[in-house]
Amino acid sequence: MLYEWIKALHVIAVISWMAGLLYLPRLMVYHCDAPAGSPQSETFKVMERRLLKAIMNPAMGVAWLAGLYLAWDGGWYFSGWFLAKFALVLGMSGFHGFLAERVRDFAEDRNTRPPRFYRFINEVPTLLMIGIVILVIVKPF
Repeated sequence: MLYEWIKALHVIAVISWMAGLLYLPRLMVYHCDAPAGSPQSETFKVMERRLLKAIMNPAMGVAWLAGLYLAWDGGWYFSGWFLAKFALVLGMSGFHGFLAERVRDFAEDRNTRPPRFYRFINEVPTLLMIGIVILVIVKPF
């Protein structure tokens, strides 16, 4: 029974984390168009910081902890599908770190990237998520 509760917690955390990974680059698209120091820019800074610190960071931590427990309890550590999923989750975590750096850039008015860059990278978590879901559900190897 504990396994099912941990799995539910894992899914909730992953959904919350993914929501942030999809929304934060979109905020950055709009933030690019706000002049530095403007009230609009300052509002985006608060939104980005709160999204990262209050939702994304805790959700990522819970997703990792619950996921590692599930892998241990299920004996998945040496399964091919799990190792591939683990690699994609590492990529997702790296993307999270990349976005955290961009939040710092915006907070210090140091962003040099155009809105188009953030529109493009907004697709990265979607592609990683597709791969992860296929690996978990289909377990192709």
